[in-house]
Formats: sequence, C-alpha cells, structure tokens
Amino acid sequence: MGRYRPPTKPGSQYITSEGNQALQDELDYLWKKLRPEVTRAVTAAAAEGDRSENAEYIYRKKQLREIDSRVRFLRKRLDGMIVVNKIPDDVESVYFGAWVDLEDTNGEKLHLRIVGPDEIDPKLSYISMDSPMGQALLGKHLDDEVSVKSPDGEKQYIIVNIYYTDAK
Repeated sequence: MGRYRPPTKPGSQYITSEGNQALQDELDYLWKKLRPEVTRAVTAAAAEGDRSENAEYIYRKKQLREIDSRVRFLRKRLDGMIVVNKIPDDVESVYFGAWVDLEDTNGEKLHLRIVGPDEIDPKLSYISMDSPMGQALLGKHLDDEVSVKSPDGEKQYIIVNIYYTDAK
C-alpha cells in the first residue's frame, strides 16, 4: 500500500485581524530571528569536521528544513487570506468573528467565537467556521435552535447571545 493521500480541501480563506497579525508575527520571528540563529549553528557544526557523524549538524539541518517548510506555508497561506476587520451590518445574526453564547438542553452554557481555521484555540474558545458547530451557527439569529452532530450523538443548543468585538 502506497503513501498516497488525496489532497485535503484547504480551509476557509477568512481570518480576523488579530489572527492575521499573529501569523505575520510568527513568520517574522521564524524568518528574521530563528532562521539566522539556526543557520549560524549549522555553519558552526559543519566546521567541526565529518558531517555524516555530527549529530549537531544533522539536527540543525533538520530544524532548518522544518523552519523553511513552515515559512513557505505561512507565506502561501497569508498571501490568499481575506482579513475581516469590520463588524457586519446585521449584528443580530451569527457571522464570521462573532462571539456566541449557547445553552444546551441540560442548561449548560457554552461561549464560543467563530474564526478562521488558522486561529482555532480551545483555550480561548475559538472554533473554526468550517467545524460542524461553526457551520451550524453561521447565519443563525438570537433565540434560534441549533442542532449539531457530535460523536456523542446530535446535540441541541439555543443561541442566548451574539456580540462582536471592535476590530482593529
């Protein structure tokens, strides 16, 4: 059996201004700070002699390849991004960038923000607009009932609150 995997569909091209800045900061850090440091370390390790048995040289070359791969990905990804930096006219509906408060049938509350696939962060309650929950919420209004398929079965939620933060 070969290693072929069909190409995956790329995530949505939308990103918040904060997410765009975070990716740009990561790219700047990798390209301007980390890559030059690793390049200097590769040069120093190469000067030590036999490269085939030099663990430091092998490790640093691998690290350099990983940095270059991430830099290529970030440049390509940032090039096609659409930065959403304004609040929609209809703030009573769930759109990209919205904070949504939900309540399930057991009375448990959930607080989420709809963001692009590059910004997902469970600690901050950021979910992708491409996720099943994100897809179910987009376009809904206050007090709408939302049904989401999960591994535990289908769950029902009611939208309790929708709000947007000021974009920078």
